[in-house]
Amino acid sequence: MSVPELTADEIAALLAAHAEWSLAREGKAIARTFRFKDFSEAWGFMNRVALLAEAQDHHPEWFNVYNRVEITLTTHDAGGLSARDAKMAAAVEALLP
Repeated sequence: MSVPELTADEIAALLAAHAEWSLAREGKAIARTFRFKDFSEAWGFMNRVALLAEAQDHHPEWFNVYNRVEITLTTHDAGGLSARDAKMAAAVEALLP
């Protein structure tokens, strides 16, 4: 099943709604770096994101070193950004204090 890619206007709205995220991979993804108090706090955040991702059937690409978690969202089925990424970005942000 093909997933529609966001239009340029939809991408602009996504970035306006989630100012901490930035375009990555030549506009085909969004990325954000999160910093936490320590590794344990970062790992707990990753666990919560993993549960969201599984529930949404949309899994982020991520990288973790100590207190830093880098998340990249893209929809491979769309060949770029889709509404799935916008929904996931909002859900991830909702986990933050």
